[in-house]
Amino acid sequence: MAELPMGKGVSAGKIASNVQKKLTRAQEKVLQKLGKADETKDLAFEEGVINFNKQLAEGTKLQKDLRAYLAAVKAMHESSKRLQKCLADMYEPEWYGKDEMDSIVEDSDLLWTDFHQKLVDHALISMDTYLGQFPDIKARIAKRDRKLVDYDSARHTYAAVNKSKKKPTSLLERATPGWAQGILSAHNVAQTSLSRNQAEEELERAQKVFEDINVDLQEELPSLWNSRVGFYVNTFQSVSGLEEKFHREIGKLSQNMYDTLEKLENEDMSRKADNGGGMKSTAQRSDRTQDANHTLSPGGPPAIPKSPSKLKPAVPPPPKVTPSKDLKPENIINLFDEASTPGISVTSPTQYDAPGTSNLLDMDLDALQAATTPVATNPQTWDSWEAAEGAPATEETAAAAAAATAEDANGTTEVEMPPNFIYKVQAMHDYVASDTDELEMKTGDVVLVVTYDIPDEQDEGWLMGVREADWLQMKDLNKKGVFPENFTQKM
Repeated sequence: MAELPMGKGVSAGKIASNVQKKLTRAQEKVLQKLGKADETKDLAFEEGVINFNKQLAEGTKLQKDLRAYLAAVKAMHESSKRLQKCLADMYEPEWYGKDEMDSIVEDSDLLWTDFHQKLVDHALISMDTYLGQFPDIKARIAKRDRKLVDYDSARHTYAAVNKSKKKPTSLLERATPGWAQGILSAHNVAQTSLSRNQAEEELERAQKVFEDINVDLQEELPSLWNSRVGFYVNTFQSVSGLEEKFHREIGKLSQNMYDTLEKLENEDMSRKADNGGGMKSTAQRSDRTQDANHTLSPGGPPAIPKSPSKLKPAVPPPPKVTPSKDLKPENIINLFDEASTPGISVTSPTQYDAPGTSNLLDMDLDALQAATTPVATNPQTWDSWEAAEGAPATEETAAAAAAATAEDANGTTEVEMPPNFIYKVQAMHDYVASDTDELEMKTGDVVLVVTYDIPDEQDEGWLMGVREADWLQMKDLNKKGVFPENFTQKM
């Protein structure tokens, strides 16, 4: 019969002893589950084991997620590197900022590499070190459980030996001569004492082994449980600090790239303009940039809507101009009496539905004061002027306003207003038209406001009109368009 192979330093007696221990432990556990034997309990230690298992599970999950995060950073690095390399390859040598663009691409690659390496050094390695202490403690907890079973088994054996009763007289004892009875009795007593001594020694040995392991774990488990807070803080502080620094530096590189590309665009536009091509204005480029939600350069002017149907003006309407402090109230009223309105032809009271037919601030005040012959047949008062200004425009008033005439700056030429004319406004800001149906204005331009051809198409905050200079020159409404009301001031 072939002998069982044994490893170096392992004897047959050692193997037999281990097998005997496993059998004894199995028997003890069965008796404990059946309630035939009591089991030593330590509730504080059991709670520590529960916390240990929870801490190990949390740490293992954190390590897994951290590795996944690092893999995502590496993948993002590779994607960013390929994308920027594509830009660098397409960037022609004669374009503006070629050297700077190459430097930005190189610095970006180095920044991603440094970010990934520091995450490994300050987070992942620390995580691996933290989890490295759990397997040893877990093995010692399992060993303590085995030694506790051995201790309980030795304790039960010792108790059973002490409670054993005297064995009944055997046939050998009965057949033994009288003179040999004493010798046999002494032998039995010696055998019983030996069993008790062996049971006591085994109990003491099992108790010592168990207590040595138990004491160490009673100290280590609470300490390990309390260390998790500091470890989590250090780990996430490292990650967040590295992220903050990386995003700050990569943001600077992104801003530099954006500025370089913007200068390249400006240079390209200038070259096209020199070659006869059109060039978009700075305001249009600002529009496009803000529409794309890209605001790398904060603090600029507000965006101008591209279409009345999409966006409404963001700037609140400016306050109306009040009369100068040097102009006394009585002088303001005198501007509208009979002796102060030379050359104004009044056809009907409804003409004041369009009070903007002449700019009073532009009129020659010296000429007004020198005039003595009234022309108006229906003198107006301040109250009637305000009532007319506030009245809504109707078909009748619009028709009357279209036939109304007013003097120019020299007070000699009569000006015919366009059909459906309402009032005048003056541009307070430059407005660059971005669509064909919009009216482009410069600061100071006078615009004649007219009604919409289809009233339902009017959007809130937008007006329809034609520049006064275009109307005086062309006498048609082909150049009329919509414009934001808050860029103008009613005259």
